[in-house]
Amino acid sequence: MAITPAIIASNTSSMPVATYAETAHGRERVIGAHWWNPPYLIPLVEVVQGAETSDATVQTTMDLLTRAGKLPVLLRKDVPGFVANRLQHALWREAMALVQDGICDAETVDLCIKNSFGLRLSVMGPLETADLGGLDMILAIHEQILPFIDRTPGPLQILKDKVSAGDLGMKTGRGFREWTPDEAAATRQRLTDHLIAALAARAAARGAAQDGPMSVH
Repeated sequence: MAITPAIIASNTSSMPVATYAETAHGRERVIGAHWWNPPYLIPLVEVVQGAETSDATVQTTMDLLTRAGKLPVLLRKDVPGFVANRLQHALWREAMALVQDGICDAETVDLCIKNSFGLRLSVMGPLETADLGGLDMILAIHEQILPFIDRTPGPLQILKDKVSAGDLGMKTGRGFREWTPDEAAATRQRLTDHLIAALAARAAARGAAQDGPMSVH
C-alpha cells in the first residue's frame, strides 16, 4: 500500500515557518495554517509558504481549507505575525501609546474605533478605503501624521507594567479596563452574537447577488 506523506501545518499566530521547519524531515511538506478565534465563526486562515514549502503542499492545503468552508489566503513570504496579526498589533501598539501618553483613556480609544472606521472594516479593507478616499489625500495625511505615530521597537511600558502587576484583562478582572465576571461574559456573548449576525448578513448578500436583480411586471 502506498503511503502518502503527511503535511505538517502549524496554527502558530506569529512564529515564522522557518522556526519549526529547520529541523524537520521533508521540509517541503511543512507549512503555516493560522486559524483565527473563534475558528468556527471567523472564516480566514492564513496559509504561510516557507522557504522550502512546495507548491504542491500549498495547493493541497488551500484546497483542503476551501472544502472545509474556510477562506484561505496565501502568504508567499514567511514573516513573523503574517498579515492580519501584524496589522492588528500595529493598531494595538498605537492604541496603547495614546493611553500611555495621556491623550485619552482606554474607553475613549475603543469608542473611537468602534464608532468610526471600525464600522467600515468588515465591508471595506484599509487599502480599498484608501482608494475610495484618493491616494493623493492619503499621501498628504501621511506626511502630516506618520512622524508622530509610535515607533517603539518593543512592547510599550504601559503593557509591561500591567502584566507585571497581574492586570491581565478579563481573566483577572482588570486590564486596560475593569471587568466583573458578568461584564466579561456579556462582552464575549456580544462578540459571538455579532459574528453570527455578520456571517448571516454576508451569506444573505451573496445569495441576493447570485440571484441577480429582481424584475417587477
